[in-house]
Amino acid sequence: MAERNVDNYGHYVVSAHKPTVVTHSVVGRFTGPDDLNLIIAKTSRIEIYKLTAEGLQGVADVPIYGRVSVLQLFNTANGTKDRLFLLTERYRFCVLDFDIARGQLITLANGDVQDRVGRPCDDGHHGVIDATCRMIALLMYDAMIKIIPIDERGLLHEAFNVRIDELSIRDMQFLHGCSRPTLAVLYEDTMKLRHLKTYEISVREKDLEVGSWQQSSLDRGASMIIPVPTPFGGAVVVGSTSVCYFSSDPSRQPLQAVKLQQTIIRSYGKVDADGSRYILGDDMGALSLLILAHNDQSIVALKLEPIGRGTVPSSISYLDNGVVYLGSQRGDSQLIRLHAQPVDTSQQPPSHVEVLETHMSLGPIVDFCVVDVERQGQGQVVTCSGVGTEGSLRIVRNGIGMIEQASVELPGIKGMWSLRHSLADESDSLLVITFVGDTRILAINAEDELEEAELPGFDTNVQTLHCSNVMLDQIIQVTQNQVRLLDASSRNLRDQWQPKSNTYINAATATPSQVLLAAGGGNLIYLEIQEGQLIETAHKQLDQEIACLDLTSTGGGSQHLAAVGTWTMQLLLLSLPSMQLLREEQLGGEVIPRSLLFAEFEGESHLLAGLGDGHLFNFHLDPSTAALENRRKLSLGTKPITLKPFRSKGATHVFAASDRPTVIYSSNKKLLYSNVNEGEVNFMCPFNSSSFPESLALAKETGLTIGNMDEIQKLHIRSVPLGEQPRRLAHQDSSRTFGVALSQCLDPSGGESFDALRLMDDQTFEVMDSHDLKPDEWVFSLATMTLGDTPQYYILGTAYVLENELEPSKGRILVFEVRDRKLHMLAEKETRGAVYNLAHFQGKLLAGINSRVQLFKWNQKDDGSWELTTETGHSGHVLALYLATRGDFIIVGDVMKSMQLLMYKPEDGKLEVRARDFHSNWMTAVEVLDDDKYIGAENSYNLFTVRKNSDAAADEERGRLEETGSFHLGDFVNTFRHGSLVMRLPDSEAAQIPTLIFGTVSGTIGVIASLNKQQFLFFEKLQGCLRKVIKGVGGFDHAHWRSFHSERTTQECRNFVDGDLIEQFLDLDPHKVEAVAKDMGSNITGEDLIKAVEEMAQLH
Repeated sequence: MAERNVDNYGHYVVSAHKPTVVTHSVVGRFTGPDDLNLIIAKTSRIEIYKLTAEGLQGVADVPIYGRVSVLQLFNTANGTKDRLFLLTERYRFCVLDFDIARGQLITLANGDVQDRVGRPCDDGHHGVIDATCRMIALLMYDAMIKIIPIDERGLLHEAFNVRIDELSIRDMQFLHGCSRPTLAVLYEDTMKLRHLKTYEISVREKDLEVGSWQQSSLDRGASMIIPVPTPFGGAVVVGSTSVCYFSSDPSRQPLQAVKLQQTIIRSYGKVDADGSRYILGDDMGALSLLILAHNDQSIVALKLEPIGRGTVPSSISYLDNGVVYLGSQRGDSQLIRLHAQPVDTSQQPPSHVEVLETHMSLGPIVDFCVVDVERQGQGQVVTCSGVGTEGSLRIVRNGIGMIEQASVELPGIKGMWSLRHSLADESDSLLVITFVGDTRILAINAEDELEEAELPGFDTNVQTLHCSNVMLDQIIQVTQNQVRLLDASSRNLRDQWQPKSNTYINAATATPSQVLLAAGGGNLIYLEIQEGQLIETAHKQLDQEIACLDLTSTGGGSQHLAAVGTWTMQLLLLSLPSMQLLREEQLGGEVIPRSLLFAEFEGESHLLAGLGDGHLFNFHLDPSTAALENRRKLSLGTKPITLKPFRSKGATHVFAASDRPTVIYSSNKKLLYSNVNEGEVNFMCPFNSSSFPESLALAKETGLTIGNMDEIQKLHIRSVPLGEQPRRLAHQDSSRTFGVALSQCLDPSGGESFDALRLMDDQTFEVMDSHDLKPDEWVFSLATMTLGDTPQYYILGTAYVLENELEPSKGRILVFEVRDRKLHMLAEKETRGAVYNLAHFQGKLLAGINSRVQLFKWNQKDDGSWELTTETGHSGHVLALYLATRGDFIIVGDVMKSMQLLMYKPEDGKLEVRARDFHSNWMTAVEVLDDDKYIGAENSYNLFTVRKNSDAAADEERGRLEETGSFHLGDFVNTFRHGSLVMRLPDSEAAQIPTLIFGTVSGTIGVIASLNKQQFLFFEKLQGCLRKVIKGVGGFDHAHWRSFHSERTTQECRNFVDGDLIEQFLDLDPHKVEAVAKDMGSNITGEDLIKAVEEMAQLH
């Protein structure tokens, strides 16, 4: 077998931010008979929540190896809880159950429902389940429905296809209360008229029979069927101007209808089990309550009542007690509560909607740019997100930001602690700061300023090693020579303890009732605190010097543990007060531990050890046996780590102070590490004062900073609502502004909508100026660049979009300069088509205009004004939608003809074709990777790379862009940008890896890292090993999911590795880690693998 060509290197694709748009949501009893669950599909992930008294509680968040197209819950007659049916766009299905004992998803059935013949439906899959769970009906191909029978035990039987005469089916649903499974089908005929028809399904005959009733010539905008439960049965058909109820027995029940103001209803949610009320949501976010008024026998009237506004919903799920989940593909999703009485009478009509939670979504990301607005060396991604009135800018940055409240110049700080008037107080009142030879105490005065204070019993003429509030309203201070016990009220000294002569205290820690000290010569001393007394309870002489220590009361106070780090790189666990050695752990290496901390995250105990070189050890701790398990080592920085706990929003986190400060927190029982966007921090202490609630005090080389911390999460996202659709975005560094091109802005006077360019401040996002376009003129492209020796300009590309034209025949290029924070138009250039893309090229302007790539020069006229003049161009494309440049080369992304490489010849002033990809990919984005390699995304959710064959002997080979890699991303990429989300660290191997960022329709922000051959082969082998250990939900195959797939071809993934799968390795238990390491061979240990994967995880 020939050796596969890896082509020098490959690519590592990983999601820095998972998909956020909600495509489906369902409500049922999935995790237990008494649980109420909300299950959400976000493109290729599903999230499972349980409704509790405190709100929605996360149960599971798992990737699906496929794009979810159908999500339905069902239950058998004898079942106590629901099962989940899931279908993907690539025709894989599964039935999932939840194992209550293990807390895991289990697969009951799976399979492939793809047919060899048939034309896929234009508007995607429809999947419905009979009300009594007798069968599943899937519409995936025109004129053909696939039936999967279900027996009494909930088991699926062999599927079969049934033909149907109707081609253009808009919706289908099973009707309730029918003796035989009956499908209601809403379809459109060749005259664009819409009709309703019913079919009865015979499993025995494997065929359809026309049902007993049908309805012709419905509302032309009819798009949705709502099946009404028994005892009434029948169906509601929702159109754009009316809502109609049709009984399953038309002879007995007359048609009921209610008028609807012209709109498009996007989704509905059932409120009552008997189907008497439904919530409807339209494409402007307006919510209405549809009421089916009835007597005991029949529906007597329909009523439609407006209830308020929410996000534009793609799914509506009624939970309980008026609480409703609105899932959106156009913007943020919401959890709302409906009230019987209006909660906002300022709206007309009055709103009954209270927003309980907003779940932020970046999708769809139409465009974005990578900027370092704060000039800290770390990129931020600013996205054009949302659709229509849900439009917004989102500022995404890695790590956690600090909002500074106060700062003081105090160089040389060696430690900090906060004190309260009493241990029971909720607020801190004093801040103790120590230096090499003294200690200072700061208090907050009436003007909310920090000023020096005095504690009479405090020794301020020495360096403090530890101080804290302790039991019985007392305070302790530990110095090199003594431990002092103070009364918190009088602040006078009550007792003191001193070590034996010729020994000094090196380290100290305390709880409200205990003090643990380390003195020279390996002496470990344990004191207990009583009323006005310090009592030495135990003493132990160790064989080695003590570097750091911590103590805690765990197991409900039943066992006190002490952790001791030694100069011989050992970690000791001892029982208190006996000082009995319980556990000994060799840390290895040559760097001593500098900080230890017992920490509890989400009910799980951990022991953290920070080393002097910036590495951190993390152990799971069993409090009852003092067993240390799941040892993990990772690099947080390069300088000594100091660990301190703090609380934020009701949860406990840990701050690791170092040259790269980090917050350690837990989510779904998994420890996560997020950078703090600050420089080097030497010490931290919580400072929750009345003036600075939930604040932190940070000690740096130059002084003290007090501030609030952003929400604890890996990526911090800030939203700038626009209320309009952002289409294109550019950042101009010289003027410190963003240019935002907006689509279909609403005229305040009520006239027609128009497109516009807004100029916004890059810090405040305040609109400083605006330029409106002409009627029917749409924005297509925006860039900022210099043209030769000029200042930076904003350049806008437009097109006139007219109803009678298939493609625009006219457009404009507009050149703006920012002066005095205003837009000044310097020139405009009429074009023969839409200006789809603009790019800077050797001091000139390159534009993709319909089927032509055109190069413009910037010339000054005799009168001193400026103009764009055409230098050269190249035709022969279908539509030149995307451009990227490097040197003399231009890569063009075509709407149908994949990529083409053009070369500029300055001596001739011409553009000529150098090479092309002869595959027919429909491109959505292109970018240059290096001098010879290019990457593209196409509309079947794939990525692929090509290279130019400069070294080929034959002209034919040199004229072909050779495909070197292919990968199924499973998402629609709109934009690539060079850059990084994280600060590049010079000593990190990952810092040398070039990265590309992409944004998708589902709200994913992804990173593509280019690996050398050695790196790529290592991670490709690891990916193969992980496929054996990490099984896909529903039994779906990872290799199949990542294989390049389009209408024309399917081929295996090549020269790409899936970073999302690779980084799941960090979640494996130790046994599986070692099994993977053994499978990798080459004497690789589990710790080696963890270090390698964590290095890659630092790329985002």
